Amino acid sequence: MFDLPPPLLAAVAATFFAAGFVKGVTGMGLPTVAMGVLGALISPLTAASLLIVPSLVANIWQLLAGPSFGPLLRRLWPMMLAIAAGTVLGTSWLASGDTRLTTAALGGALVLYSGYTLLARQLSVAQRLEPWLSPVIGAVTGMVSGGTGVFVIPAVPYLQALGLGKDDLVQALCLSFTVSTVALAAGLGVRGVFQFDNLALSALAIVPALAGMGAGQVVRGRISPTAFRRGFLFCLLLLGVEMLARGLA
Repeated sequence: MFDLPPPLLAAVAATFFAAGFVKGVTGMGLPTVAMGVLGALISPLTAASLLIVPSLVANIWQLLAGPSFGPLLRRLWPMMLAIAAGTVLGTSWLASGDTRLTTAALGGALVLYSGYTLLARQLSVAQRLEPWLSPVIGAVTGMVSGGTGVFVIPAVPYLQALGLGKDDLVQALCLSFTVSTVALAAGLGVRGVFQFDNLALSALAIVPALAGMGAGQVVRGRISPTAFRRGFLFCLLLLGVEMLARGLA
């Protein structure tokens, strides 16, 4: 990968800075932005291999920095277990190299959800439904994550519908994304398609990703919960439009 021309290496660095900034503000978006941009320049498998290390480091950083790791883990562990299993199974789609239809469907779902929530009342999930709904959401999220390399549907709308506070929502997202990242790497490795020769460049991508995330966290700390929610949903809408366009191109 170090044989890449300097303009492409610069594009990789800029992509991870932008992806880190989005994650710093919203708690999500690093894999989605990275896959969206890099997928237009290199193969999806190569892009997925590159995002593993910076995504894992960024998520663990935000996860451990939050105030509610223990309570969230006790509440969400069935969902996390289902995400891991679903992601490993779903990597068969990504390994096939054809993710256009699944990416387009994922983008369409994001557009519909974020558009509805921006224009209508906030969705909510009753706590009594969590014991059976969380594993279902986790399994579907895992299959989508394994098939597309992005980790947002339906986990992100579901976690937001639980009514978590701003910081707890970011931490819950990071917990979900950390599990998805590890499971994605494991699934690709089991299928013999993980590109280990890209790990060095993936590790170097940590620097721009963390720099972007730090800048995004500064912005997040200065906005109100209402502005944060609207910005969060707007980012979902933009990510959905990007994935829908890429999948249908």
